[in-house]
Amino acid sequence: MLSICFDFGNTRLKAGIFNNDVFSEEIVLPDDGEETIAAILNRYQPSCIILSSVINHRAGLEAQLSKAASFHKLDHTTRLNFTVPVAKPETVGADRLALAAAAAYYYPGKNNLVVALGSCITYNFINQYAQFLGGSISPGLSMRFNAMHDYTAKLPLVKEDWNFPLIGYDTKTNLQSGVIIGMAAEIEGVIGKYREKYRNFNAVLTGGNSAYFATHLKSRIFADHNFLFKGLYALSQINCVL
Repeated sequence: MLSICFDFGNTRLKAGIFNNDVFSEEIVLPDDGEETIAAILNRYQPSCIILSSVINHRAGLEAQLSKAASFHKLDHTTRLNFTVPVAKPETVGADRLALAAAAAYYYPGKNNLVVALGSCITYNFINQYAQFLGGSISPGLSMRFNAMHDYTAKLPLVKEDWNFPLIGYDTKTNLQSGVIIGMAAEIEGVIGKYREKYRNFNAVLTGGNSAYFATHLKSRIFADHNFLFKGLYALSQINCVL
């Protein structure tokens, strides 16, 4: 059985392809236009489709997907493989629900902290009883670079360069070192706080640039770029009616 998991985030629109429970491919979409979606559906002929969207996607998208296969939109009505005891599910972002689902599915019986790198960094804690207790949110990589440019008179807008030096030798490398080393130190510190409090602890780093950041962390951590897709797939198996 082939499944398509659509993930529409603030930065990119993506689709993950699963073939018989195995993740096989990621597709970056230029848009959510009818022709773009039709091309994907015609190519893969899915049996099951799930959509996670944190943006205002095209009005006719959900109808188009529902005509193509068994379809589910991730929202507060979604059946979950975990509970949300401290808040209403409708107040939790779709992306965070998917990450919690992946943690509960792939690392059951553990206290899991999923650190997701995107427009923001989200820290998502799912305890050993499969309860999503929340976490924290802080600015992401691009947001930090943009903020230093937007809220100062002379600092330039720079992009990440993974060959940056620890000790910056000009404005560009000072900014790169400050943002990237600063983010790595933040992530390391948050993981350390959780590890001090919880035994049987597991940490997962996911999202854009997760592989690069993992090299800057001393903590034992699993870097899985496709973790959100895996959570969407786990939820699709519960919610798609075949």
